[in-house]
Amino acid sequence: MSEKKNVLKDKSFGFAIRIINLYKYLTATKNEYVLSKQLLRSGTAVGALVRESQNAESKADFIHKLAVAQKECDESIYWIELLFQTDYLSSTEYESINNETTEILKIIRSIIITTKNKS
Repeated sequence: MSEKKNVLKDKSFGFAIRIINLYKYLTATKNEYVLSKQLLRSGTAVGALVRESQNAESKADFIHKLAVAQKECDESIYWIELLFQTDYLSSTEYESINNETTEILKIIRSIIITTKNKS
C-alpha cells in the first residue's frame, strides 16, 4: 500500500499543478472564471487530502480523508466534463485531463477498498 500512496501522492500533486495551469489558461484565454474556479478548488483539494491522509490518526481517519479526496476527484471530473460540453476545452484537452483524473480516482478507490479489507 505504501508504494501506491507514493504514486498517488506524486500523481495528485502533478494533477494539482495541471489544474492550476488549466485555471490560468481558462481565465486568461477563454475569460472563464466561474467553472474554472470550481475546478481549481476541487482539483487542488485532491492532493491536499492525500497529503492529510498520510498523517491520519487511525485507519478510519485515513479512509475518511481518502474518501473526501475521492469525492473531490469525482467533482473535478464533473467540472471538466462541463467545461468540455460548453466548448471551453477541446476534445484533446478534455480526453487528456479526464483520463488523468479518472486514473487518480481509480487509485484512490483501490487504496480505500484495500485498506477496508485489511484486518
